[in-house]
Amino acid sequence: VNQILLLLLILTVCAILYNRVHQVPSALKNETADLESPEEMEEEIPVVICAAAGRMGAAIAAISSIYSNTEANVLFYVVGLKTTIPHIRKWIENSKLKEIKFKVVEFNPMVLKGKIRQDASRPELLQPLNFVRFYLPLLIQKHEKVIYLDDDIIVQGDIQELYDTKLAPGHAAAFSDDCDLPSTHEMVRSVGMQNTYMGFLDYRKQAIRDLGISPSTCSFNPGVIVANMTEWKHQRITKQLEKWMQRNVEENLYSSTLGGGVATSPMLIVFHGKYSTINPMWHIRHLGWSPDTHYSEHFLQEAKLLHWNGRYKPWDYPSVHTDLWENWFIPDPSGKFKLTRPDS
Repeated sequence: VNQILLLLLILTVCAILYNRVHQVPSALKNETADLESPEEMEEEIPVVICAAAGRMGAAIAAISSIYSNTEANVLFYVVGLKTTIPHIRKWIENSKLKEIKFKVVEFNPMVLKGKIRQDASRPELLQPLNFVRFYLPLLIQKHEKVIYLDDDIIVQGDIQELYDTKLAPGHAAAFSDDCDLPSTHEMVRSVGMQNTYMGFLDYRKQAIRDLGISPSTCSFNPGVIVANMTEWKHQRITKQLEKWMQRNVEENLYSSTLGGGVATSPMLIVFHGKYSTINPMWHIRHLGWSPDTHYSEHFLQEAKLLHWNGRYKPWDYPSVHTDLWENWFIPDPSGKFKLTRPDS
């Protein structure tokens, strides 16, 4: 009996050892396979661009330039009004941009009711889509970090670089300082542009003086924004911007006759001292301020992003450096949008 029990014990031990020898390598093989071929999702870069009536070709050129200069996984949020959405969708789907990942988002202008002071000097600046940047968390739900771009830009660099902009803790957004590039200062002076808070806010008003912001403080340009949606919502940025919009309606604290944009002024107030900065080469601006003032070609070739902010747009005439913009323009399949040129 003892011999039989001893034999059974030996057989049991052998069976255990056999299983361990054959199963452990199998488990290791699975782990190795997981390490060698990880199934990681490529990070999605959300880019918000507006498509306004009369200037949809701008949004198309901007999207085209971004898509052509990156291998990143870009998701375009194309924001429009109800009347313009069918046109922009058709334009994308019937051109070489049909391969892009995009969502068309409708912006409801009713959210602006009672918040915009009518200003006859530059009525185009009062168009509802100029204020889309105020409402990013309402339009973009699932992303932690978002890029917003004005439509009058083209991107010559890899948008991944802009997306990788570091935001300091507690900052809801990053912008470009208007004093950040010495090479642009001569142009700013030559066309009489403002690059301080004095150019955007009316310091004769007590509400502005009470802010305690020096009028000589350098302004920033919100045509290119890298935003942290968590901080934006936590700090109730949209509510703060709306508060200053409503105060402007009541007290006329800023106007388009100053800095040239009623969407910039409330952002200057709300984000004062609380924003990170974007690499200056990722926002070369003022190309639309004068039809006569040019940057050097070498400087423009080095730039990562060009911005035709101002009255003189590259799809109209007169304007400057239109060749750089037209490189990325895709004609409208419907024929509704046409470039304005000297011979047209």
